[in-house]
Amino acid sequence: MTKESVSRRKFLKGSALAAAVTAGTVAAPAIARAEPITLKMQAAWGGGIFLENAQSYVNRVHAMAGNDLKIDLLPVDSVVKTSQMQDAVHRGVLDAAHYVPAYWYSKSPTASLFGTGPCFGWSSQEVLGWVNYGGGQELFDELMSNLGLNVVSFFNSPMPAQPLGWFKEEIKDVSQLKGLKYRTVGLAADVLLEMGMSVVQLPGGEIQPAMKAGLIDAAEFNNPTSDRDFGMQDVSKFYHLASFHQSQEFFEITFNKKKYESLPAELQSILKYASEAENSNFYWHNTKRYADDLNKLRDEQGVNVYRTPDNVMAEQLKGWDVVIKRISGEDPFFAKVIDSQMAYAKNVMGYLNLNQPDYKLAYKHYFGS
Repeated sequence: MTKESVSRRKFLKGSALAAAVTAGTVAAPAIARAEPITLKMQAAWGGGIFLENAQSYVNRVHAMAGNDLKIDLLPVDSVVKTSQMQDAVHRGVLDAAHYVPAYWYSKSPTASLFGTGPCFGWSSQEVLGWVNYGGGQELFDELMSNLGLNVVSFFNSPMPAQPLGWFKEEIKDVSQLKGLKYRTVGLAADVLLEMGMSVVQLPGGEIQPAMKAGLIDAAEFNNPTSDRDFGMQDVSKFYHLASFHQSQEFFEITFNKKKYESLPAELQSILKYASEAENSNFYWHNTKRYADDLNKLRDEQGVNVYRTPDNVMAEQLKGWDVVIKRISGEDPFFAKVIDSQMAYAKNVMGYLNLNQPDYKLAYKHYFGS
């Protein structure tokens, strides 16, 4: 037998074996993939930019988790009312919720310190810094334990300071606010009550109809885009930006604790770090939209836009002083959180205030106003 015939026989034998293996592979039944874990999350938003933000978080989770985890995002009131969302997550009726702590702060005024608390010279960016690196998350978890709530929460999306809102006339002095029926939420309600206003807490979708019907005199929600979507420009032409009533809010994404802890560690991490990733996306995306919609309100829809006078904001700070002192005297845990926030703000803002240039000075240099 020649060397050539031996080589040919080996080749044919190898080819036959390869063909057999290939045929076996084709003929073998496909292995079924496990169904993805699905979480049912309700948002506090029926539409608009905040529901888009909730969807953006969900999209990030899906991109990282692939086929292992899916979130079924439901709009407002799909399963329960907004005021019932936390209880629904606690009981497992919902797996998760996307909202803000101000919507459940009636259970504990401390909840309002996570987004709608007093301004110690900081913005929502620094409050989220306190949550992550100043002991805020640990204090929140302690609050959940104290309240007996079976939830795990993450915070994201640093909101710009919320406008003072919509009025029937330009506000030039704090005296004009006395007796006005005004919509807000959280501890801001207590602060504005101290300033002599009559405060009503309404869901976002009810604000414009209430003002149109004369049930309230003035109102705020959150930002120019949402306000424009609600049609506030149709019931008022006097819009005041800048305020200390809610100057550093952000979203809370909360999960049923038992459900969350049953997930593999890598999926728990995805839920957590998708929240962190959404911080940057929210701020970049929303500030551009807010600016564009403010221009439309002013230039296309005849809205007079003002900056809230300093005398009004100074009175807000005095109102916060009264509220902080009163609740701290009634609730030691509230006082504990306030002390933690003040220590962090004094340290971090001490550095930032020394280091940051006056950005308004540069803006005026190039754009004039």
